[in-house]
Amino acid sequence: MDWRLEVVVVPVADVDRAKHFYAEQVGFAVDTDTRIGEQARVVQLTPPGSACSIIIGTGMSESQPGSMQGLQLVVDDIDAARAALVAGGVEVGPVQHFDDGVRAEGKGGDWNSFVFFSDPDGNGWAVQERPAAG
Repeated sequence: MDWRLEVVVVPVADVDRAKHFYAEQVGFAVDTDTRIGEQARVVQLTPPGSACSIIIGTGMSESQPGSMQGLQLVVDDIDAARAALVAGGVEVGPVQHFDDGVRAEGKGGDWNSFVFFSDPDGNGWAVQERPAAG
């Protein structure tokens, strides 16, 4: 039996602002934007190439906006990913790696090159570079 993580609920304060950020600035595809009655709205967005989506909306979660930390995306080229985020107007840090558990500037070895950014509510994301296929 397969167990697949396919959706993560990300708590946000302003659904339209978050939808704009994830779709227009980060580049996620908008899969659906549906109202379920007057109190609930579900917006599902998927990162390019991902089998897992995020959901933002109202009536979705009791978690506080900005409380999700450590969400992680994996890319083939960290420099290109950072450039795309910058081009989208996302405030993103420099490329960093971990040296004995501490963030250091520049690329690291395999699986050890990252950039970090937050959405407008403070939900924290990491983007990690995977090693080149050999």
